[in-house]
Amino acid sequence: MTTTATLSDPNVATTLAACAAPLLAFAAIFLGARRFARLSAGLSIGAVTVSLAGAVFLLAANWHAEAPQVFSASWLVSDAVRIPVGVLLDPISLLMMTVVAVICFLVQIYSLGYMAGDPGFSRYYGFMSLFAWAMLSLTLSSSLFQLYVFWELVGLSSYLLIGFWYEKFSASQAGKKAFVMTRAGDVAFMLGLFVLLVGAGTLDVTAVNGPAAARMNPSLITLSALLIFGGIVGKSAQFPLLTWLPDAMEGPTPVSALLHSATMVAAGVFLFARLFPFFRQSPAAMGVFLVIGTVSMLLSSTMAMVSRDIKQVWAYSTISQLGFMIMGLAAGSFFAGVFHLTTHAGFKALLFLCSGVVIHALDTNDMFEIARKKGRRLKLAMICMTLAAAALAGIPPLSGFFSKESILAALAALDNPIWLAAALLGVLLTAYYAFRLIFIILFPRPELVQPESGRGHGSGHGAGTAMGSALVVLAAATLALGFAAAPLARFLSGDPAAAHPGPHLPWLPYAGIGLAAGGLLLAWFEFGRPAADQKGFVERVPALAALFANRWYIDVFYARLISRLVDRGLAWLCAKTDQRVIDAGLDAASKHIIRSSGVLSALQSGMIQHRLLVLFAVVVMLGLYFIA
Repeated sequence: MTTTATLSDPNVATTLAACAAPLLAFAAIFLGARRFARLSAGLSIGAVTVSLAGAVFLLAANWHAEAPQVFSASWLVSDAVRIPVGVLLDPISLLMMTVVAVICFLVQIYSLGYMAGDPGFSRYYGFMSLFAWAMLSLTLSSSLFQLYVFWELVGLSSYLLIGFWYEKFSASQAGKKAFVMTRAGDVAFMLGLFVLLVGAGTLDVTAVNGPAAARMNPSLITLSALLIFGGIVGKSAQFPLLTWLPDAMEGPTPVSALLHSATMVAAGVFLFARLFPFFRQSPAAMGVFLVIGTVSMLLSSTMAMVSRDIKQVWAYSTISQLGFMIMGLAAGSFFAGVFHLTTHAGFKALLFLCSGVVIHALDTNDMFEIARKKGRRLKLAMICMTLAAAALAGIPPLSGFFSKESILAALAALDNPIWLAAALLGVLLTAYYAFRLIFIILFPRPELVQPESGRGHGSGHGAGTAMGSALVVLAAATLALGFAAAPLARFLSGDPAAAHPGPHLPWLPYAGIGLAAGGLLLAWFEFGRPAADQKGFVERVPALAALFANRWYIDVFYARLISRLVDRGLAWLCAKTDQRVIDAGLDAASKHIIRSSGVLSALQSGMIQHRLLVLFAVVVMLGLYFIA
């Protein structure tokens, strides 16, 4: 049940203002303010502040709303098919809008320090505003067609931000890889929308989640759900389209925090939650989603266990945690997936921004180099990073513990125990790779520590006021969000009597805590204790270490597939077509022209006497004809 709103409604007016402000800032920066760095930053931060204020107002004003509000107008109409454009204000869109606005605001404040002095400072803030507008508009779209338009704009702006330092070859390649791989998923998404439009006759979100889809053939529901999930796989970097995300770390670290916490990559999980009632109508599709989420979670965890790049470790963990969210949603728990999406936004943004402080100061992404250059002396960054790593590992009383436990509880309710077993294994691996990185930096080997005089080539300072303030706010959110489970459950369900779902098995929380502690202790034994040689058990098996370091050879498979299909297949076909069709056709035409010209040239000798003779003969013949 929804209520219809008009443009004069305060909620609609606030929503439009909150979404439009970043777009206006983007236009102002690129049309006039780009030469003025401070003005560009002020416009962008001012616009996202308006968005944040609007999001908080809307969340507070609609916290106890009895029904979602919809403002809708016709965009495209063809016969009985109507594609609307508008705003949908319901619990999931309001919560996601607030999370996106908060992260965008904090990242832009943080960027004042991180990007200071960069030649592309104004361009950076322009792209940030474009991204904020696209992402906020995506979360509030009332139709799937409108959502798809902003989905693609989010992909465009993420491409621009990932390849921001385009002078660097690896950055431009990473941007192109992200763009191409996410587009592959988006093609499937578009096809799924076509199937849904044919089957349901509408792309209105409330209708698709309600009566329209209920009239569809079950096989069409499954086909449409699987195709739409292709877009989720691409955007959220799930198996098999997961290898673009670690390479996307070539962008500035604030971009990594923005794209890989609650915004761009989480858009896929948001879409899953947005269409959760529709997806639930196909148990077969939900089973496929559960498999993909589980495989993605485990594969990315193993990759993080051997990486030396601090940002890539957190990128792998993002893939893993998105897999956890999909597992929770696919297990049938809407709250578990959305709650983990919310808590993950805080502690993952904190992990990336803390890493940015370290990288900014020491000019290296290598965790062993960071340890050698005494990265542990950056106290605020290391304290906040350790706190966020503990939340990632699911250690109480931090937010990650509560949200991860809700997912474990949802998986425990399934008939097949293999899903719960896989998730518990993921808890162990997450704690291990998270604290592997922490212990390497905090407890460097004495023989590797750089002398006091060595500062590397970095700026040699820690977090400034702008950067430090963002860390403190996110650290507070990491500490507090877990205790908001009960009110969030009531808000998302729309039932004042709803409570946070507890575990179905009394031993489950203890199992989760025990495995997280086990992973931490194993990481301490191998990387933290004084006698540790800082070589993990995986690295002692070269073949296994190579498998994980090479991302299970997924990129190698893609390279060979492209080589055979494109270079040896499509390219060979194009070459043969060029030789046998285009070249052969032109050659044949040329030969006919040459032959024809030979015949015509025989009629022309170039002698004026011959022409006069022919002309005289023609005149005589015409005269005889008419006289006769």
